[in-house]
Amino acid sequence: MSSTIKVAIATPLDPGLRHLLTEVDPSVDLLVDDALLPPQRFPGDHEGDPAFRRTRKQQAVFDSLLSEADIFYGIPDTRPSALAPAVRSNPGLRWVQTMAAGGGAQVKAADLTAEELERVLFTTSAGVHGGTLAEFAILGVLAGAKDLPRLQSQQAARHWSDRWAMKQVHEQTVLVVGLGGIGKETARLAKALGATVLGTKRHPGPVDHVDEVHPLSALPDLVGRADAIVFTLPGTTATDGLYGADLIAATKPGAVIVNVGRGTVIDEPSLIDGLQSGHLASAFLDVVAVEPLPTESPLWALPQVVIAPHTAALSPHEDRRIAELFATNLRRLIDGKELLNVVDTQHFY
Repeated sequence: MSSTIKVAIATPLDPGLRHLLTEVDPSVDLLVDDALLPPQRFPGDHEGDPAFRRTRKQQAVFDSLLSEADIFYGIPDTRPSALAPAVRSNPGLRWVQTMAAGGGAQVKAADLTAEELERVLFTTSAGVHGGTLAEFAILGVLAGAKDLPRLQSQQAARHWSDRWAMKQVHEQTVLVVGLGGIGKETARLAKALGATVLGTKRHPGPVDHVDEVHPLSALPDLVGRADAIVFTLPGTTATDGLYGADLIAATKPGAVIVNVGRGTVIDEPSLIDGLQSGHLASAFLDVVAVEPLPTESPLWALPQVVIAPHTAALSPHEDRRIAELFATNLRRLIDGKELLNVVDTQHFY
């Protein structure tokens, strides 16, 4: 890498936040042309206005800008299909920062060669969304315990029923499947409510606020003990369809399901069967297998399901937090230190 570190802004970033990158070191040079980037519609909108189109000349200028960079701030246009040609046209590229916490899936979808994956370092925004997603997860745990779907149904029908005893989270067991940044924060909040917290990790070891930590292979036993199950896992080959018919059958009757990881982790036909049969009490989903959720999906019509359109991670402060994370990693790069959130290019998370 030359004495000047050229960082291409490949996805929209508020000009008011760019100083966070340039102030890291005098050697940092931003390569950016706002006319070549789609305008943001809201904070955290890394794709930008879908109506935006570059002219052929503008695309050539954008491609040229990318070819000069040492580092990409964002996957170009957030599209894996744009990442591969950008990597191949720039032999000097050394690092790409993805905007998504699960950016490894985008890297995998780019179908880069082994040499390219070896040459270029990829990092994610893991940790930036932990607090916001954990709050949605706890919303699901609480709403499930307090029979929110039943309350909504009765209110819509203007029906004042007999009283019933609601469940108490402090008397429940919450299982957090995946103890990364989101999972750890979810565990902290669940523990603060008094729940017994179980969790899974690839390499089990003590985790703050978690009473028991187990490997993922222990799920068949764990799901039978949990009153609420929160999935925070990334989408990988190993997690695709993980929560399917067999695990659902082993799940404690009346359990609440929450997913703030990737929609592909849950086998949706099996989930629907479990909900329709009454074996599962309710589901609170920020993510689904196919997004947008097809209008014909039975999930839309199930009264015990709450669907958020993959929006629980968003915060007015997301862009700043990602820029600050990138700045921290840029400083580490300059100092010769290992970067945070490096993508494992074997498992792509």
